Amino acid sequence: MKYAFSLPLLFLAALSMGKSVCATEVLAIGAPAPEFELSDQAGQLHSLEDYRDQWVVLYFYPKDETPGCTTEACEFRDNIFEFRKINVQILGVSFDDVESHRKFAEHHDLPFPLLADTEGNAAEAYGVKTKMFGMTVAKRQTFLIDPAGNLAKHYDKVKPETHSAEVLADLKALGANEQ
Repeated sequence: MKYAFSLPLLFLAALSMGKSVCATEVLAIGAPAPEFELSDQAGQLHSLEDYRDQWVVLYFYPKDETPGCTTEACEFRDNIFEFRKINVQILGVSFDDVESHRKFAEHHDLPFPLLADTEGNAAEAYGVKTKMFGMTVAKRQTFLIDPAGNLAKHYDKVKPETHSAEVLADLKALGANEQ
């Protein structure tokens, strides 16, 4: 029996099964979140320190313009006003460069920063750096960071279609309040 598999589908399946290549231990809830300084799709630098006194959704994803990554980003976009109501900053992070992020953000009208972790330092610090098919990418995982800069929640299993709503509900349960 012959099977017809497309290369993109095989790649996407492998993204969800990659093994971590970093030695970083799992980050502890309540511990300070690792700091970073990365450029967004407009070339503007962002650091975690920039967002003190507000909640941060730091979501790592494998690749711009792939189906799961697009779904996840658009779900966050579609709920952006609910996140803003409770003073939450969304930051997407992948290994893609500034230009790739610019095109991705423009194509899907994404109203939040997409950070270019081209060297993989942030992904490594958060323990989400992985390698597959000879490519280094970030695992699809999310971290909630409280207004004091501490890790409040880690999602190591993410369903792109429902993740934004799950994060929003958890933020409210953790005490993120309307401004």
